[in-house]
Order: sequence, then structure tokens, then C-alpha cells
Amino acid sequence: MEQGLRNYLIITGGYWSFTITDGAIRMLVVLYFHLLGYSPFEVAMLFLFYEFFGIVTNLVGGWLGARIGLNLTMHIGMGLQVVALAALCVPDAWLSVPYVMFAQALSGIAKDLNKMSAKASVKTMVSDESGGSRLFKWVAILTGSKNALKGAGFFVGAALLEWIGFRAALGALAGMLLLVLIITASLLPTGVGRMKSKPRFTQVFSTIGAINRLSAARFFLFGSRDVWFVVGLPVFLYQLLGWSFTQVGAFMALWVIGYGLVQATAPRIIKRTHHGQGPGGGSARLWAFALALLPAGIALGLQQEWPPNIVLIVGLILFGVVFAVNSAVHSYLILAYSDHERVSMNVGFYYMANAGGRLVGTVLSGWAYQTQGLEGCLWWSTAFVLLAALISFGLPEIKANTEARQPDHV
Repeated sequence: MEQGLRNYLIITGGYWSFTITDGAIRMLVVLYFHLLGYSPFEVAMLFLFYEFFGIVTNLVGGWLGARIGLNLTMHIGMGLQVVALAALCVPDAWLSVPYVMFAQALSGIAKDLNKMSAKASVKTMVSDESGGSRLFKWVAILTGSKNALKGAGFFVGAALLEWIGFRAALGALAGMLLLVLIITASLLPTGVGRMKSKPRFTQVFSTIGAINRLSAARFFLFGSRDVWFVVGLPVFLYQLLGWSFTQVGAFMALWVIGYGLVQATAPRIIKRTHHGQGPGGGSARLWAFALALLPAGIALGLQQEWPPNIVLIVGLILFGVVFAVNSAVHSYLILAYSDHERVSMNVGFYYMANAGGRLVGTVLSGWAYQTQGLEGCLWWSTAFVLLAALISFGLPEIKANTEARQPDHV
């Protein structure tokens, strides 16, 4: 087995293990603190730092990875997740909102360090001669499988809570992840993604126009999902359609799993390689405009008083498919536009925009649903996707064997 593929499989296995704990801990916290009598607002506040520190971590993490190596930042992320899991094993009397917010902040930092490191590492394992189609395939599989396993993690967390209880579940997850950390640390080479010269922190802000535009498009793309998916959709399903908590949770988890599976097969869906190269700016624009039709169509269907169960289920399936392809194209382009030296900082900057979009979308989702209903959330989503599509007009195509060559600096 060639060295690049071997390292890719090791990193993917570590990323999968981490992702299961990430989904499980979220479900454990939501369900257990609901049982403790926390209000929905208090439960939501537990994840505020989780999202906020994603912005900070991606910005700092890319710079840190360029200085000390991506494999080390990935293992720091795993270690922090073990600490976050262990921190929640204290007696109930200690589990105040500030304490749990702090534990979730550690988990958020861990998640984004791990994600940035794993995805940026893929770029270092694919030679320029192998072509962009291979890079696109590897990134799509890594990203799609991660999302599918995060949905599976929701089930793992709920099942462990029921079978062995809150603290035993946390201990089992922490032990599993610690074992994976030890195995991957012993198998991976050192210094992956480390720059030859120590970069200054100011260098994390990209000077490449394509990367800045792609990051801006990513901000609005993920804001368009969370502006109706995070708060508006589950509340609508529960309050207005009368779904049970179990039905809502199972449906959301299955949607995430399906979204991940589609993302992993995105290269087959697009079927566009351009003599061995992956998709370019044109693909990003095309799929963004296609996506904008879906929240608008769902909103119109609800306003016309069509059966809301059918409108939402069919609309969500279609939205998940097209959104997954959009996300896969973006995940490929950030690596294709980056050179090997700066890949960790570019990916960190890009995922900082991703985290910012999630945070804005989450906050806007609550306000929009409260003031304008689910239809209002969907129209905000449509506007965000259109902005992502318009920004994508500045994205260049990928030229053969010149993935990192981008002349338009800003």
C-alpha cells in the first residue's frame, strides 16, 4: 500500500472515531440536561461556546498546524475531547450552566482542531501529478463519511444513555477515543503539513482572492442551512405537526446520515473531471443556484397550504442532496486553491468562515422563527444561498497541474 493512502486511511479512521464522540456528546448533553430540568433556552446556551470557539479555533488552528504539524494538532484535538468528556463525569451538583459551557467550549475547540487537521492533511497526501479527481474523491469520502457518522453518533449517545447511564457513557467514549489517539499517534509520521519557515500569525489571513471568495461563499452556504435547520425546523415539527421528540430526533439524525452519504458520492453525481481535474468555480455557481430553488420552493409550498409533512420531507431530502454536493465542491476547492505550504492556514481560515456562518445562522434561526415563522426562515435561507452563488462568480476554474496557481491577489 502506498504511503499516502496508508496515512489517509489512518487519519480517516481517527476522524471517524472522533466524529462519533462529537455526535454522541451532543445528544447526551441535550437529553440528560433536559432530564435534569433545564429549560430549552438553557440547553441551547450550553452550546453557545461550542460554536463561538469554532471561529477562534479554525483561525488559530491553521496557523498552529503550519508551525507544529497537522498530525500534532489533530491529536491535541483528540486529547481535548477526552478531557471534555471526563469533565462532565462530575456529580450533578457541579453541572452548572457555566461549567457545562466550559466543557462544551473544550469540545468545540477539539472538534475544529480535529476537522481542520484531518481535511488539510489530505492535500499533503495527494501529489500534484495524480490529478484533482483523486483529491476530490478523497476529500468527498472523508467529509461525507464524517457527516454520516455524526448522525450515527446521535444514536450512539442516546443508546448509551439508556443502556449504561450518563457518566458510564461518557467514560466509555473517552476510553475509546484515548485508545484511538494512542494508535494513530504511533502510526502517523511527524511533521505533516508543517511549513519549512515559521509563519507569522498575520499570515493566516489569506491574500489569495479565490480563497477569500470561497470562504465568503462558505459563510453564506452554511448560514443558509442553519437558519432554518437548527431551531425553526425541529420546533415546527414538534409544536405544529405534533411529532414526538423521538420522531424529531430520529428524522434529523437520518437526514444528517443521508446528507453525509450523498456528500461521499458527490464525485459520481457531478461526473466532471476535465482530464483528471475536479470541479471548479462554474460547478460552485451551478449547484448554488440549484440549491436556492429548494428553500424557496418549500416556503411557497407551505404558504400555499400544501400538506406540510409531505412538503417538508420531500423538500428536506432534495435540499440535503443538493446541499451535500455544494459542500463537497467547496471542500475540494479550498484544497485545490491552496499550495502544500499554506494548506493548513488556508483551510483554517476557510473553516473559520464556515463556523461564523453556522453561528449567525443559528442565532438568526431563533429570531426569524419567532418573528416570521418557518416560512420566514426559509426565505432567509434562500437569500443566503443566492449570496453564496453571486460570490461564486469570482471563483476560477482549476487548470491541469496548476491547482495552487492563483494570480488574482487581493
